[in-house]
Amino acid sequence: MRVASSLGIAVLLAFSAPAAAQTPSDAHEVTFSKDIAPIFQKNCQQCHRPGSIGPMSLTTYQEVRPWARSIKNRVVTGEMPPYRYDRDIGIQNLKDDLRLSLSEIEAISSWVDAGAPMGDPADLPPPLSFPDLSEWAYAEQFGPPDLIIKTKPYTLAADGQDVWWRPITPTGMTEDRCIKAVSVKPSPQGRAAAHHANSRLLGFDEETEEWVEVERLSEYALGKVGEVVPEDACRRLPADSMVTWDVHYYPTGEVIEDDVIEMGVWLYPEDHEGKYQQDLKLYSLLMKGSELELQPHGTAMTQGFHSFDTPVRIDSFQPHGHFRLVGKTLEIFDPKTGDLEMVSSVSDWTNDWHTSHIYADDSAPLVPAGSVLVITGYYDNTAGNKQNPDPTQWVGRGSRTADEMSHAWIAVTHLDDKGYEQLVAEREERLALETTEQP
Repeated sequence: MRVASSLGIAVLLAFSAPAAAQTPSDAHEVTFSKDIAPIFQKNCQQCHRPGSIGPMSLTTYQEVRPWARSIKNRVVTGEMPPYRYDRDIGIQNLKDDLRLSLSEIEAISSWVDAGAPMGDPADLPPPLSFPDLSEWAYAEQFGPPDLIIKTKPYTLAADGQDVWWRPITPTGMTEDRCIKAVSVKPSPQGRAAAHHANSRLLGFDEETEEWVEVERLSEYALGKVGEVVPEDACRRLPADSMVTWDVHYYPTGEVIEDDVIEMGVWLYPEDHEGKYQQDLKLYSLLMKGSELELQPHGTAMTQGFHSFDTPVRIDSFQPHGHFRLVGKTLEIFDPKTGDLEMVSSVSDWTNDWHTSHIYADDSAPLVPAGSVLVITGYYDNTAGNKQNPDPTQWVGRGSRTADEMSHAWIAVTHLDDKGYEQLVAEREERLALETTEQP
């Protein structure tokens, strides 16, 4: 771990892989019961269990054994678990990181190569109990949502083109409050059809007597869990506000009757103000006047630059695109020194999983005023891109599933000079303490 002080950017970088669970030693045979089942419980069964989104259940040896070779292939190539954040590039200390450690990957590979032995059933860990699939994402952490905001019902035809549903619904708030967390939950029948469900807050302007946009409330895309606002920040939910939804559906071959998407909102206590304001915004990767255009069997790169008048903390980074996006990076450029620091890299991105990579508290980049976010996207319209539906097509920028997009969702906490300097000092003090405590 180190502080990038040479850049003037207080980014605490952890270049190690995620913490490894205990793995088998060379002294004993790798078995499912003793070595593999604990890995599956920690990283796989959340999705691969009865009724969940995984295509098969992986809770018992009998369920796992027929898929052993396929599991090894998906794990070794990094396709599963579906967390496509690059190792050993930029910040590695992340919240809710689903990646397997290298030793866990080696254990699964060795187990499969040895014939996937069961081992002694007495070595099996106790079965896990998971929350009901209808429960909210943060229910175990924060309890039930303080507020649930729903779209108006929409019936989606079985076939056809992309559909956008943009209802406006009230929040029901009677006072201003700071948001602790927010999670969007598609209906069980509409989950596969809901590509995204974004929302903005509207407030009533007394002077113009019109509803005007206040700020972004939330963003959801397939695979995203939600967002948690740090305790020192506030993302405000105003009283008497409205929510304007932007729901993107794509027909799945079955009629979906009266589909409703729900948003759960957890609130900080009434007296919580937060030292700083946080917001979630779309940061474009297209320079002014530029376009995104992919010729048949071609590739492309887009790049965007964003700076701030005040110091900021980058709380999360979420690449967004469609079938031709294959990679995205976030860097920070310091114009005072000319240095460029890599923060995050996702080089095997997939449209199936829109993951928001949330930096751990002591690793979230602290960016001084004037420094520049450099966001780069890489696109592949060739047959070599296995998620490409048709490499013979010209592809341009657009909102349809067949089009492409070029942006990233980034949560930013806006600091002042005093707060920035204090956070930098506290981080350097903790780093120095950790260094002295190491043997």
